[in-house]
Amino acid sequence: MIDAVILSACRTAIGTARKGSLRDTSAFGLAAVVVGEAARRSGLPAASIDDVVLGETLAGGGVIARHAALQAGLTDVPGLAHNRHCASGLASVATAAGSIRAGMDRAVIAGGTHSSSTAPVSRWRIPGTQEWQDPWSSPSHVSTPDAPHNDMSILVGWNTARLAGISRAEMDAWAVQSHRRAVRAIDAGCFAEEIVPVEIAGGTAVFDTDEHPRRDTSEEKMASLKVLHPEIEGFSITAGNSSGVNDAAAAVTVASSTLAEEYGLTPLATVRAWASVGVDPVRTGLAPITAIRKALDRAGLGLAQVDLFEINEAFASVTVAAVRELGLDPERVNPFGSGCSLGHPVATTGTRMVATLAYELRRRGGGTAVAAMCAGGGMASAMVLTA
Repeated sequence: MIDAVILSACRTAIGTARKGSLRDTSAFGLAAVVVGEAARRSGLPAASIDDVVLGETLAGGGVIARHAALQAGLTDVPGLAHNRHCASGLASVATAAGSIRAGMDRAVIAGGTHSSSTAPVSRWRIPGTQEWQDPWSSPSHVSTPDAPHNDMSILVGWNTARLAGISRAEMDAWAVQSHRRAVRAIDAGCFAEEIVPVEIAGGTAVFDTDEHPRRDTSEEKMASLKVLHPEIEGFSITAGNSSGVNDAAAAVTVASSTLAEEYGLTPLATVRAWASVGVDPVRTGLAPITAIRKALDRAGLGLAQVDLFEINEAFASVTVAAVRELGLDPERVNPFGSGCSLGHPVATTGTRMVATLAYELRRRGGGTAVAAMCAGGGMASAMVLTA
């Protein structure tokens, strides 16, 4: 079977929603930046791009991927919108890789774009009434008291901590470490290659550095934060041990290994395998454990053969639970930070993780990496990269 390889990867820096540098840049504008840059960096002629697939979680319909393709001058390239909630950006890369391995496409730009700052607000008339729910978001499962579809702090964060027996102190410690790792990575220039600058403020300024990580985070400050649901006995989820609300976009060019050879291009990495799983919604935050095992089984690899993991910190409890259950070395997990520090621009995060891991594998001279994340409604996805 033809290998699906990553020829290019890029992302915007991650902004803090509503008050950050990207607050006035829409998901459409962000997508245009990364799709055009991914195409440029790929080394392929525009005519060789077969499709653009973008994760998006806006509720208004439309296809941002096609919008971005046109803005990038890829007039003859169609677009596909993907929504697997938090795993949308990872699903887009998997779809691209699958089409390439099946021989249907030779090059696809895949990614995700998300603007919490400018996302439209939807209204919904409650059936059987003349009452409107505003704002409204499409539910991924039937809501229950222990798994409400509209409150991730309970559905994912608290249920994971409760079921896995994870204390607030453990979650807070992981979140503090995440911020410190992200700040260290920024200062060391680890993200410099993957970030494409975005012009803001009417072109008078450029945004090129992740702004969500906090340099002043400490154990004491983290412990001082109030829990999000004080009415629930023992509740331990805070804004600090949760992921951020953010804006960003990311894209990669996935191509067949034969096309790369034809143009004499050296890939960043190979998409070795991927998997998505469903679980009881109550166990959403534990689902990455199953997805990682399934993806590695499909790749014919074991946990000990993986050099690097990124397990998205939708909540710190998700990553702590996976590290504990899988017996992972914490030093191999999220070495550059993740959701608690870098932030979690929902539709973008999966592709951002792939980009970061691909560049790190190249810096290391090769190896194996796994990206994994939970997704609302009792889902999770994982992807195995090799270089």
